Amino acid sequence: IPPRKNAKPWKAITAGAMARNEALRAAKYLGRTLWRRWSGYHRRSRIETKMHCVKLLGQRLMARDFDRQVAELQVRIAVLNGYTALGIPVTEAVG
Repeated sequence: IPPRKNAKPWKAITAGAMARNEALRAAKYLGRTLWRRWSGYHRRSRIETKMHCVKLLGQRLMARDFDRQVAELQVRIAVLNGYTALGIPVTEAVG
């Protein structure tokens, strides 16, 4: 999780202080945008957003059989991919 913009280093006796202070140093050195790419945080954020979208389609599975549950999840993901494809712009090289 990225530290706040005005974050201060924690004392070494605090649990998790080394990891947080290292993330804080790296974020200040690289800049917040580059730190997110370097640490992989942007991928985590995208995955969390996509899982939220999956949950919006329903928290529970209707099917009882495992194979049908798998098929039900595949249908939900296909619906989400269809919506995502609608929002992606079509770009063409000019030159």
